[in-house]
Amino acid sequence: MNTRKLSELAKTIRSKNAGVDKITFDIIFTERASYERVKKSRVLTRDTVAKLYGIAPERISDFVEFNPANAIKFTIYRLQPSGSPGDPDIFGSQQYAPLLDIDVPEDG
Repeated sequence: MNTRKLSELAKTIRSKNAGVDKITFDIIFTERASYERVKKSRVLTRDTVAKLYGIAPERISDFVEFNPANAIKFTIYRLQPSGSPGDPDIFGSQQYAPLLDIDVPEDG
């Protein structure tokens, strides 16, 4: 089965603060076909994201497949507030890396 990395299919993969206690992730596609391929493959779901990040599914506050923008968006609760002592990523901007190498199978 042929696969492509999510980073090859998406135009934008990013993470950022969503308030002091959340980090939001955006995966945005230029082409509708790539977006539909990822949706159909089910490599990005609430459960697969929880597994990828090693967190309980309850830490994911939102998970949305947003068809008008060819985008998948999810938000997770932080373990500690942004900028508090010991916070490893104040802006939440370095949390998207595990998404880059997700293998997405070809439409079958």
